[in-house]
Amino acid sequence: MTIDIKSWLLSAAVLAAVPLVAGTAFAQSSLLTLKFADPLWDGATVPAGQHCALQGGTGATPAIEVSSLPEGTATVTVAFNDESYQPMNDGGHGVIGFTVMPVDGVATLPSVPGGSADLPEGATVVKAAAGTGDYASPGYLPPCSGGNGNLYSATVTALDAAGAALASGKIELGRY
Repeated sequence: MTIDIKSWLLSAAVLAAVPLVAGTAFAQSSLLTLKFADPLWDGATVPAGQHCALQGGTGATPAIEVSSLPEGTATVTVAFNDESYQPMNDGGHGVIGFTVMPVDGVATLPSVPGGSADLPEGATVVKAAAGTGDYASPGYLPPCSGGNGNLYSATVTALDAAGAALASGKIELGRY
């Protein structure tokens, strides 16, 4: 077996460059700063009543202040997750989009009602909750684990006018 040294060096150079390219792309991505705009939410425990109707609640999303929004942000999406129950993770509790006009890189996303597609102006259902049967929801499905201690979170993504992701961040909603 013979080895073509030029081909081998070229292959080695390409492979060596891959981590640099990936690292550069990662370093250029932006992380959003997120905090609750409603003092009822503390990130440790889902507030009383902010769970699904099936469990006797009248839950709504928390209002969230989003900072460090990159220039060119037109929309912010929020994917609601149950991290303890994989079928409802990664936006399984719904994805809501908000048209924003950031001021100095900051926008406050309003609270939206759970179990409804009737949202405030500027908010839209991007993806309805994945629940079926009693857990079906046309939009956001509030925490619905029946108090089993599941961890709920929200993944927030800033998008430009063409829908390209500019930055993202994650905030824990709490346990229920």
